[in-house]
Amino acid sequence: MSRDAMKRKPLGRGLSALLGESPPVPAEPAPSPGATRAVPIEHLRPGRFQPRRQFDEAAMAALVESVREQGILQPILVRRHGEDGWEIVAGERRWRAAQAAGLHSVPVLVRELDDRAALEIALVENVQRQDLTALEEAEGYQRLIDEFGHRQEDLARSVGKSRSHIANTLRLLQLPAAVRELVQEGALTAGHARALVGAADAAALARRIVEQGLNVRQAEKLAQGAKQTAPRRPPPEPDADTRALERTLEQQLGLRVAIEHGERGGRVVLHYRTLDQLDDVLKRLGG
Repeated sequence: MSRDAMKRKPLGRGLSALLGESPPVPAEPAPSPGATRAVPIEHLRPGRFQPRRQFDEAAMAALVESVREQGILQPILVRRHGEDGWEIVAGERRWRAAQAAGLHSVPVLVRELDDRAALEIALVENVQRQDLTALEEAEGYQRLIDEFGHRQEDLARSVGKSRSHIANTLRLLQLPAAVRELVQEGALTAGHARALVGAADAAALARRIVEQGLNVRQAEKLAQGAKQTAPRRPPPEPDADTRALERTLEQQLGLRVAIEHGERGGRVVLHYRTLDQLDDVLKRLGG
């Protein structure tokens, strides 16, 4: 057999070999990094760093039909997983569509990537294709920050977004679980959700926004009104040591003193009734 004929030999075992209709073909050498080739579809596995948690059924059905008619036109990006397996870095939708369309092999592009690069590429691909929900995007950014030490400036450069976009997207993770679920389902937009960050009883406000079909501007007004009318929490009662210090200062100054202390510091409040008392305090503070 000529060398050219050997190069044109089909890759993989083929469907008949898988069904036991012909003897198995000897294993082929693993593809080298940067090479594009076809591999059996069962040798691929979903990526551990896939940021997407749900796949739109209508979009997938259209992709399956396209793959059935045209095949996979863009190779799936993979990296080595085990001795004869490959982990998908980018292109899981194409791989799923290929399975549904009945394909037995798919084209892959092999790259040597560490976990950080794999997550970055998976996130960038989905963000650029606008395939992620706002919450999935936020979770992907947070994972890069937590697991790989990225800063928001780094993320902005990596995904081609502004730093303010990164910051605003990350704010969605501060929302209660019930609100995040509405965002994930598409009932609330990211703009609606950001308006609820920091609002008292954000879950109830979110349900009201959905039920009444409010736009983002109306949602912002609703949330702002809730923040203004929310009762303020009373300061915690001072402990015995703090109360003793207040009494000592009150005896020295002749004024009522309140000390508020927390983990991040505190303040000392002096209460006066007349301008003469204020003038006396200012003189004492001035030496």
